[in-house]
Amino acid sequence: MIRSFFFKIFFYIGIISICIIFLPSLFLPQKFTLFGGRIMGHWAKFCLEIFLSTKIIIKGKENIIKNEKFFIASSHQSAFETFFLQTLFNCPVFILKKELLKIPIFGWYLKKIGSISINRDKISKENLDFLDKIKKVIKYSDRPIIIFPQATRVDFNDRTPFKKGVARIYKEVNIKCQPVAINSGKVWPKSGNLIPKQILTVSILEEINIGIDENDFLKNLQDKIYNELDNLS
Repeated sequence: MIRSFFFKIFFYIGIISICIIFLPSLFLPQKFTLFGGRIMGHWAKFCLEIFLSTKIIIKGKENIIKNEKFFIASSHQSAFETFFLQTLFNCPVFILKKELLKIPIFGWYLKKIGSISINRDKISKENLDFLDKIKKVIKYSDRPIIIFPQATRVDFNDRTPFKKGVARIYKEVNIKCQPVAINSGKVWPKSGNLIPKQILTVSILEEINIGIDENDFLKNLQDKIYNELDNLS
């Protein structure tokens, strides 16, 4: 409990400090803001290792897709992956719930780095246009899109079915998918205190190629990620 308390104090003070230091980057080219995001990712890793004695393992780096367009589909158990994946991949463009853009300062950063928002509570013109926004990013940027198919943070042992939106994206954009399984909830649960002296594994899985039926893709992706999470339990 004491370790969890100190982690939260230092982690959030650090994140707020980075936001304040990089405030001028909101008026500069996007690359400066993206650099601040990578620092946040390294800070999250540092705090877990120092305050909670977490052992962080990166598995499957050789599976990272190179020299071609792809999108990332990752499990989502804590805030860790939203920060740390920025250090492993080329500053991913996040697909996220619109409410996050309303957070003071932090929301400004999310807008600046080109995050694509979606309103989960209703159908709107903005939601209908989100695929066009994704296609535009893929066409004009080298940054991969990242989506969390569970749509929200889930508990460590939760195996909720993936949302169909990820399959729709796969079908529409016609590029490879990079699955990622992260058991961060083992250390940083959705609620309650953080748990010290655990092994947190970021597992980069083999790509899913193009040309698969939409439903088969969804099942393949879900099986890949959940089977890996079961192995990491």
